[in-house]
Parts: sequence; C-alpha cells; structure tokens
Amino acid sequence: MALGTLTAWRVPAPRAIDRAVGGVAMLLAPMAAIPLAVLAGLVVYTGDVLGLPPLLTAALAVGSVCLGNRGLHLDGLSDTADALAASYDRERALEVMHRGDAGPMGAATLVLVLLAQCAALAGAVASGHGVAAVVLALVASRAVVPACCARGVPAAQRSGLGVMVAGTVPPLVAVTVGVVLAAVAALLPGLPWWQGPVAVVLGFAAAGALLHRCVTRFGGITGDVLGACIEAAALAMFVGLST
Repeated sequence: MALGTLTAWRVPAPRAIDRAVGGVAMLLAPMAAIPLAVLAGLVVYTGDVLGLPPLLTAALAVGSVCLGNRGLHLDGLSDTADALAASYDRERALEVMHRGDAGPMGAATLVLVLLAQCAALAGAVASGHGVAAVVLALVASRAVVPACCARGVPAAQRSGLGVMVAGTVPPLVAVTVGVVLAAVAALLPGLPWWQGPVAVVLGFAAAGALLHRCVTRFGGITGDVLGACIEAAALAMFVGLST
C-alpha cells in the first residue's frame, strides 16, 4: 500500500485495506521513497559526471521525482494551498480542496515551492554533496507522514485516505522514526555531522507547522494535507542542505 500510494510503481494491492494496514503503510513511507531517492541520486550523480550546471542538474532531479510519484504530493500541495486560501468556512474549504483543479493560490504555491526546491538543491550540488542531499531529503521528508498520522490527529472527513490513516500511528513510534533518520543523517558522507540532523529537524518543523494550520482550519487531515506536508518538509530539508 505504501508503494502504491506514494509512488507510480505498480505493485499488487493489499488483500484487505483497513486502518491497521493504513497505519503500517504510513510507517513504511520513508522506505517507499527509497526508489525515488535512488533515481534522483543517479540523476544528480550523472549531472556531476557530465559537468551540467548545478541548477539544471537540480531541475532534472526534481523532475524525475515528479515523474516517479505522478506529481501526487504536488497535487496535494496545490489543493491544500487553494483550500487554505479559499474560505474560513471549513466545509467550503474542503469543497475547494477536492474540486481537483488548481486555483491561483495553488498554482503560485507550486511554482514557488518547485523553484525553491531546485534552487536549494542546486546549492547542494554546487557544494559537492548533491547526491547526499537529494537522497536524505526525499527519504526523510516521507518520515513526517507517520507523525502526521499519529494518534490524536483526526481525519477532516469521513471518507478518503485521511480517515483510513489518521490517528493510526503510536506517537512514540512516529518520534522514533524521525530520531532514527536524524541519526542516520549524521553519518552521511560529504556533510558535516550536524548538517543532516539539522535538516531533518527543519523538515519536521515545517511539516508540523503546516499540519497544525490544516488541522485548525479543516478539522483534521486528508490525503492532500499529507502530500502538502511532505513537500513542505522536502523544501525545508533542501534549504538546510543547500550549503
């Protein structure tokens, strides 16, 4: 379920899908991102070998991720931005979120976030640790998903992905996932020992701030909110790794 939900890879569907399966899938979100991270890492490595400009290499890497997950999280980011800007009325905001088209705020958010991601990753490429940066950011940004689905976080609606995964992950387990990834980040080659963990913390902080805003406005999470939190975390991590 994790691969099928978070990437474009074709995998057999689970025999049964319930909240228990949903919780496990959310815990596995960082592992589901490994194929995307490998793909983007290869793109960055190839760009380095060919001597491509850092910004072009970064754009190709970010583009490969968009292809690898069908732009799913970007769609969630756009829909969430439109919903947050649409109305202070909860039902109206959720209606806008699920309408499917990109409004002015959603389109502007997509452009700005993608530009910022490419620029930050280009900085990492120019600094000589582009491969480590893109792999860490892609895997660790998915580690915010268990935290966003921790017990106590409600679903915004009675149907959809949100109701299947909201509140399914024990908080201690969600925290453990983040701590483990931060520890692994300290061991990445080409980076000061502190830079990886700081980037992970920045990502969790960005996702946490967006999650709080969405729960306040919508009453809980949806699949779109999860995608938006992933993209926010990825951007913050790229920024933390940009120098």
